[in-house]
Amino acid sequence: MSTIDWAARAADLRPDGRALIDGKRVDAADGQTFAKHSPIDNRLLGAVARGQAADIDAAVLAARAAFDDRRWAGKAPAVRKKILQRFADKILAAKEELALLETLDMGKPIQYSLSVDVPSTARCIAWYAEAVDKIYDEIAPTPDSALALITREAMGVIGAIVPWNYPMIMAAWKLGPALAAGNSVVLKPSEKSPYTALRLAELAIEAGIPPGVFNVVPGFGHEAGEALALHMEVDAIGFTGSTRVGRRMLDYAGRSNLKRVYNELGGKSAFVVFDDFKDLARAARTVAGSMFFNQGESCNAPSRVLVQASVADEFVRLVAAEAPKYAPGDPLNPATELGALVDETQLKTVLGYIDAGHAEGGRCVTGGRQARAETGGYYVEPTVFDGIRNDMKIAREEIFGPVMSVIRFQDEAEALALANGSAYGLQASVWSDNINRAHRVARGLRAGTVHVNQYDEDDITVPFGGYKQSGNGRDKSLHAFDKYTELKTTWIRID
Repeated sequence: MSTIDWAARAADLRPDGRALIDGKRVDAADGQTFAKHSPIDNRLLGAVARGQAADIDAAVLAARAAFDDRRWAGKAPAVRKKILQRFADKILAAKEELALLETLDMGKPIQYSLSVDVPSTARCIAWYAEAVDKIYDEIAPTPDSALALITREAMGVIGAIVPWNYPMIMAAWKLGPALAAGNSVVLKPSEKSPYTALRLAELAIEAGIPPGVFNVVPGFGHEAGEALALHMEVDAIGFTGSTRVGRRMLDYAGRSNLKRVYNELGGKSAFVVFDDFKDLARAARTVAGSMFFNQGESCNAPSRVLVQASVADEFVRLVAAEAPKYAPGDPLNPATELGALVDETQLKTVLGYIDAGHAEGGRCVTGGRQARAETGGYYVEPTVFDGIRNDMKIAREEIFGPVMSVIRFQDEAEALALANGSAYGLQASVWSDNINRAHRVARGLRAGTVHVNQYDEDDITVPFGGYKQSGNGRDKSLHAFDKYTELKTTWIRID
């Protein structure tokens, strides 16, 4: 366990909230800022530049100039690789600073900022660095009278808009393939968690990424985010966030230059447990750990737990016994497992869903209350509802908090119908000791990722994304290059 006095470090921290455009830290063009408070205890962290259309325009034009003069795209893949590897090394060297910023910004426990978020961010950048000089172009099988080349080229200027729940990781999933391919990027972090994005851009420049190639403009979605998505010089938008805002991204593309839009949106993932799975205790530990990790503020959280009726009582008892292990605590304490929700608005949202669960007839087995209110921060107990139906509000809508709904089913057909009876299709899980059933149900589940007898085991080598209203496109893996590159055919006649 860490021996660092994180509270003392937090007291001494003075984060820089200015934008980073064309390699320089700058104030917003009109001088406006917004106050950023920590959800841990509502302490003021500092003033952050309130980027708007003029700031986005400056960042996009800097990115366009950098792309057009080939200062980055023109470098050999092996050269970009080495620079991005240095970037990844610098992220790891700054891991304590970045972890502290992440925890103060959005409330997650410091142990996970340090052990998950920072290493995952560095690994993502390093993995795409390693991949970029190992991707080959193609020659088509044409007649002898022609030579047809199929080449993959950088797209241009990429707008990246990322959420507040995993600020560094979500940024890296877009930065890694976009930068490795030779694009320039304008990153708009959430106004709720801007600091790590700004620090990452500084580290990128220190590593040798040229000015203008990686720019960060903090600000609000309806100002900076909208301006970025509407900008005529942006070639693609990589967006991670709510389905509601994802629809706006598609609208903005239609109203501007028909830029590509890749949405990674919400989820209401089903965790399906059959009575032939004998180790119910392991399934219960897994669903509790996955649901309450990051305070439930995960798009892939297994918030709909479908359990076969014959084992449901026992399973609910086991899950309820796990909940106290995730009692909310001080995120700066290395022993804390469950931290603060990101802000007061999210606190009220989660408590509202808990009220809806009661009102619609759900039975709250454990939790269901605000915690640590005396700190001034935003905490909710890990909560488990039993007796939930698929048509209830807490089973249909994404809560983004530590609230689990247990839905009982009778047989395999009903389980599949319930699991797929959602507007979302991000992830799912099936638990069965019958290999035939596991394969059948996995094939039948309409989700981008299906786990079998586990949940959330993951790696940068596999794609992440969803079906239906969970979005389009895929982050991670080599498939992510498809989002940030164009395919060009060059047809050469041979006389």
